[in-house]
Amino acid sequence: MKHKVLIVNKFYYPRGGDCVVSMSTEELLSGNGCETAVFAMQFPENNPSPWQRYFAPQVEFSGSVGAKLRAARRVFGRGDVVKCFNRLLDDFRPDLVLLNNIHSYLSPVLAELAHRRGIRVLWVLHDYKLFCPSYRCLRDGQPCSECIDNPKAVWQHRCMKGSSAASMLALLEARKWNRRRLVRSTDMFICPSRFMRSMMVKAGFPEEKLAVVCNMVEPRKFEIFRSASLQQREDYYCYSGRLSAEKGVESLLEAASRLPYHLKIAGDSPLLEELRSKYARFPQIEFLGRLDAQGVSSLLSEARAMVVPSVWYENNPLSVIESLCAGTPVLGAEIGGIPELIETGRNGLIFNPGDTDAIAGAVERAFARQWDNAAIRHRALAAFSPQRYLDELRKLF
Repeated sequence: MKHKVLIVNKFYYPRGGDCVVSMSTEELLSGNGCETAVFAMQFPENNPSPWQRYFAPQVEFSGSVGAKLRAARRVFGRGDVVKCFNRLLDDFRPDLVLLNNIHSYLSPVLAELAHRRGIRVLWVLHDYKLFCPSYRCLRDGQPCSECIDNPKAVWQHRCMKGSSAASMLALLEARKWNRRRLVRSTDMFICPSRFMRSMMVKAGFPEEKLAVVCNMVEPRKFEIFRSASLQQREDYYCYSGRLSAEKGVESLLEAASRLPYHLKIAGDSPLLEELRSKYARFPQIEFLGRLDAQGVSSLLSEARAMVVPSVWYENNPLSVIESLCAGTPVLGAEIGGIPELIETGRNGLIFNPGDTDAIAGAVERAFARQWDNAAIRHRALAAFSPQRYLDELRKLF
């Protein structure tokens, strides 16, 4: 049977991990016998798509009062997003809707619209929005899951940008799209990590509607890693990702400032110049800025190790998956879904999150160890291949 799959995500360009996964899934399914369509929000940076005429108009949570009101209506599933999505459902007639990140800029109303038509709805969970109104289970730089038992916590602690108004909007959104309503309109929630599944269970979601499907390495990168010859390892270790507080980059930089080993930092954010200035006196720390896919591949393939120092509940980070597919061991914080991907001593090491001494110790042990890079790559390419992801996803169709 040739499935017709409608893939939904709020943006349609590689803005973050959710976008990469949803676009890679579209590529994978369309190349393996499925007919696919996509739905997103109109946005200047979106990739071209034959389906973009159906996309919901752009909304913004800043600017004029009118713009904010239009955005607020979108949060509650009102207005043009319903009309646009129904028009696509009418014209494409999918038998499966695959949701990704849809809150705020689209809306969970999409699940209900598809469900009412008898269309099977699968929802891939990239963050904790379904039980944490501020997405990240993070408060004051520390992991937090208070909203599971106290839904008002997001407003009481002003978790959304430190704003009472934004936090109240997030609370009202969570009340509108509550667990009972989401479960009723979704056939299966796809958790990329066992950790995500355990958190969903704690939040009261039924276990029979929670499947674990680990992320894949995106198809084009898979081919790069698979076809590349194993590189001679250079004398550096690296970090690749967003430069933000929850990623634990400051702890890594503090550790690196005490070590003699060369650290290469790839990634961008408003903090980049501040961090570059702060650590300018340490010649062993090098900031590369944002790299393209080939640049990241080369960085990972030649590094002695890659560090993931996150202090928040990472779900199933693509940075870890890509590093292992390059044959590069990962030094990861023992938090969220990170430990599920690391076999201590075989493909990496684990350390306590936010512990500068522990990070430094892990780096020293990594440089002292002889790693079997070929074996790391071989196992990772099998575990995270697009074909494996396709096979597991199809079982849920």
